[in-house]
Amino acid sequence: MTYKILEKRELGESGIVFEIVLETPLIAKKAYAGNFVLIRINETGERIPLTIADYDREKGTLTIVFQVVGKSTKLLSHQNVGDEILDVVGPLGNKIHIKKYEYPVVFVGGGVGIAPCYPQAKELKEAGNTIISILGARNKGLLFWKDKMGAVSDEIIICTDDGSEGKKGVVTEPLKDLLKRGKLSLVIAIGPLIMMKFVTLTTNGSNGLPKVKTFVSLNTIMIDGTGMCGGCRFPTIDGKIGFACVDGPDVDGHIVDFNNLLKRANRFEKQEKKSLELYDQECKALKKFDEGSS
Repeated sequence: MTYKILEKRELGESGIVFEIVLETPLIAKKAYAGNFVLIRINETGERIPLTIADYDREKGTLTIVFQVVGKSTKLLSHQNVGDEILDVVGPLGNKIHIKKYEYPVVFVGGGVGIAPCYPQAKELKEAGNTIISILGARNKGLLFWKDKMGAVSDEIIICTDDGSEGKKGVVTEPLKDLLKRGKLSLVIAIGPLIMMKFVTLTTNGSNGLPKVKTFVSLNTIMIDGTGMCGGCRFPTIDGKIGFACVDGPDVDGHIVDFNNLLKRANRFEKQEKKSLELYDQECKALKKFDEGSS
């Protein structure tokens, strides 16, 4: 069974962030906010985990959002409407616990992490919660889904590192303001590891600000997605080991050893760079061949 691409669009103005809608009736039927899928584009491709960005049970569709960072995501960006993905496995991981909280729930979405914030914010909003969303990116071109997040948020704050849109600065600054302003029930942060690390440092109660329960989404190296291979293991500050695929991907951010995890995240940086270089060379060679044949 293969999975057809029904829609594809570029998000933002960077040229490296894409949204794809897949025809996946069985997966869409079981999907919830917080789940992820494993995708393999073709028989020689690697399995890459992507958190579900949206789903439609009636239409039988699943939406994924990704940023081009290596060979597999670049190859995925070259797929078009009508093309088929070989494998889509899921939904995997744990859905988030939906309930009515007493105080506001804050979402902190960084870059492509904005996408998986959406279904969580949507489901929590439908449960009657007050939602405050902080969306951050390096620049205006990497921002997207502001309208979608705005539709499920009671308040939305935009931040960019260079000040090209919204407030200039990092997402932890408005988060500090919210912690000073009033009580919060929950903070959910999804984005780069370094961003999630500093969000948890902001909410752990060690800086004179109130401590607030904080969840982060760990999209680490995954192969089987069921806890068997151990590739997605992450260390905790008390010396234990968790597995993002079965314990997460959303986990208590205050127990994650981010320093260790940041080192592991760069473990295959050289190999990934070489793989991308070889893929680019192959694409250039094929383009020259096509031009020569025409």
